[in-house]
Amino acid sequence: MANSRHLTQRCLRILSPTLLCLVLMCLPATAHAKNNCPWLNEATASGLLGGDAAGDFTEATTGQPAVCTFTQQAEGVTRTLRLTVEVATDPQARLTTVAQSCGSDAAPLKAIGNSAMVCSADERKGLLGERVVGRVRDQVFTIIIKTTLKGDSTMTRDALKAHISTAAEQVAGNLF
Repeated sequence: MANSRHLTQRCLRILSPTLLCLVLMCLPATAHAKNNCPWLNEATASGLLGGDAAGDFTEATTGQPAVCTFTQQAEGVTRTLRLTVEVATDPQARLTTVAQSCGSDAAPLKAIGNSAMVCSADERKGLLGERVVGRVRDQVFTIIIKTTLKGDSTMTRDALKAHISTAAEQVAGNLF
């Protein structure tokens, strides 16, 4: 009985560090931040949206761009950052087509990819938002940040413009 007990204790002393090492080696695989979007991660999107955001990524398919959507919900408000990226055979022509969504209030956004523009993304439903369209090489991107709350103290018009510029810098940098 004493030998069995001594053997059990000895095995535990040997196995405990081994098991601890195995657990620690597996931990990074389970404790990393979700980052399915290749151009923007949830932490950055959360900072831009003013709170914890959940991300969703849809890969590009024939004729459809890749789409990253980050959503932050708080009491009475939903804030969204939507990013699309597509590879175009004629990127300047595609950018011109996509930029039509900006209408006449488009303004150049300097030092962001090639020919980037910023404009309002307000919708008739009362959503307040900003949009950037641009390209890097043969990739055309669109970023929209919007809030469902009119008078949102976190997402004022000035804050939206600052956040959309930051998002555009991040995305354009990652597309290079």
